Amino acid sequence: MPSLCPLAFQVNRCEPRLITPAKPTPHETKLLSDIDDKQTLRFHVPFIIAYENNPSILLKQNDPVKVISDALSRALVYYYPFAGRLREVHKKKLMVNCTGEGILFVEANANATLEELKDAILPPCPFLEEFLFNVPGSDGIVGSPLILIQVTRLTCGGFIFALRLNHTMCDAFGLVQFLNAVGEIARGAEAPSTPPVWERELLNARDPPRISCTHHEFDDTTGPSYLNSAATVQQSFCFGPEEIKALKKHLPPHLSTCSSTFDLITACVWKCRTISLQMDPKQIVRLSCIVNARGKHKKNVCLPRGYYGNAFAYPAAVSTAERLCNSPLGYAVELVKKSKAKMSEEYLRSVADFTEIRGRPPLAMKGISDFTVSDNTRTGAGEIDFGSGKPIYAGVAKSTDLISFYVRNICKDEQYEILVPICLPLSSMERFQQELKKMISFGKVEIPSRI
Repeated sequence: MPSLCPLAFQVNRCEPRLITPAKPTPHETKLLSDIDDKQTLRFHVPFIIAYENNPSILLKQNDPVKVISDALSRALVYYYPFAGRLREVHKKKLMVNCTGEGILFVEANANATLEELKDAILPPCPFLEEFLFNVPGSDGIVGSPLILIQVTRLTCGGFIFALRLNHTMCDAFGLVQFLNAVGEIARGAEAPSTPPVWERELLNARDPPRISCTHHEFDDTTGPSYLNSAATVQQSFCFGPEEIKALKKHLPPHLSTCSSTFDLITACVWKCRTISLQMDPKQIVRLSCIVNARGKHKKNVCLPRGYYGNAFAYPAAVSTAERLCNSPLGYAVELVKKSKAKMSEEYLRSVADFTEIRGRPPLAMKGISDFTVSDNTRTGAGEIDFGSGKPIYAGVAKSTDLISFYVRNICKDEQYEILVPICLPLSSMERFQQELKKMISFGKVEIPSRI
């Protein structure tokens, strides 16, 4: 199935095939948690991981397609729910039918090198459809493969590992855990060093359910929408040490010393985005920050090591467009910090109870006044090793209209920058660039961007 990319290199794919567990696995049904089973997570998210030619004992005699496909089959013995299919039961509840049907796998070759592709593998990847073929009939939520993988060999000896995940099954941390298991097996291990733990009942609604926190992320607000009404464009903006240093200059001392890189970038992007969209000054704008519930913080949920389900919530900050646009950056930073601080075990359990009581409502992302950010820079994706070393890039391949996924990119001097893909109407994108330049340049440093 040959196809041509915009830069005219050719990708030749073999027929898609199913990779099944290497050994018999239990045929059973498993319920997703009430955190997994949110309407908001019923979509597929694409990832791209790029590897340079780095010959090793493992990959010298066995090409990456064979090594990875064999390791996937063996890893699915432990992660066998991924080889099943979702089905919907009473009250729209999702469950995994562990049938062992397998995950979808595509083998491909491209007459291109990583040097030729350069930044094109970064989000928003213009070659996503080439490196991750949407197999017809495979992109449903119910009754479809839960994972689609395409491994594309490049003429330089490197390869692209692209994956599409049904987000209801796990979050980025869970996916990285699975891929690390595949990598360990590819490098010679008999079994994953971290045994997977299902136990999704740990994040189910309480009995009886009780909504104990305020959840602005589900508030039903009205506002203008550009979805399906105007052409949108996507562009990534890079935030490195110089850009972060410049942003800190906008803050008062008490915030400058205690604000994280995430706080600064998120506040900056939210403010510039809101200005660029030229909304009614009285319009309520909402920012939802995806916050991981894992970790050693005393407020976090105590989950067993190896748990790979979704374990996050979307606490929201709200403001009027007028106040956000006209206030110093510190105002937005404080809202971001307060939003993140809401996250706790009680908050997450209140989300599960909210989901149960309200019948799995979607997040109130209905128009341009809503914006969600997800920090994927600390997931560990850059450590995934299938036997040829660590990748030169690993992360989400693109953002969506109302969600931006932050990803990490290693620079040549071994420092890293954070890439923030933004999706906006074309006219708004031009204004966004202007606002960002004003905020971050101070007349000497221009923010780099990637289209």
